[in-house]
Amino acid sequence: MIQVVISGYGRMGHMIEQTLLRQGIPCVGCSEDIASFDPAIARESVCIDFTVPDAFRANYPVLAARFKAVVVGTTGWDDIRDEVFACFEKAGTPLIWASNFSVGVNVFTAAVSLVAKYLAKSGGYAPYVTEKHHCHKLDAPSGTAKTLAAAIRQAMPGPVDIGSVRVGELAGTHTVGFEGAFDRITLEHEAFTRQGFAEGAVLAARMTEGLTGVHEFRELFFAE
Repeated sequence: MIQVVISGYGRMGHMIEQTLLRQGIPCVGCSEDIASFDPAIARESVCIDFTVPDAFRANYPVLAARFKAVVVGTTGWDDIRDEVFACFEKAGTPLIWASNFSVGVNVFTAAVSLVAKYLAKSGGYAPYVTEKHHCHKLDAPSGTAKTLAAAIRQAMPGPVDIGSVRVGELAGTHTVGFEGAFDRITLEHEAFTRQGFAEGAVLAARMTEGLTGVHEFRELFFAE
């Protein structure tokens, strides 16, 4: 049985705590300052990190050095991804990361990849991504929008326009369009609440048992 420490005790942190409780997984700590967390408990725990970009940038060496395994749902650190991965690899600490831990979003991304693959065969379609989130979200475009754009570019090399909206308390809506001369294909995922992110993050924490290395969540989720 794993035990979990939550780094970042905002709305997502509270939601993850409740998800752990429902699933009978011990939550042995919640911290806004993970660098000061008890190292002895950390060594036996999986850390789920949902903080903000600046906090994760400061804390990732501590996470890699002290915890048994780490799940990162914080976004906004793409520019230091190689440094982060190298740090975890050197420490021998398993890491599962995702721009979005929602199972629905990961299936949505797979569907977008498939559509882009087939449209690339014919040509003549221009892709775009729009994303709408709550006004408290600090990074724009969202990590999920960037992941969707990257999935499209794998099949359809070239620019992918991304539009971002920050308003109200939206949980998150991502729309992908493929604009052709004679028609348009639109795919959309809408999160009703952030609960899906919490469920996926806890699933990822359970996946760390016996795991080694650095992995994107969807890589493990779709593994045969």
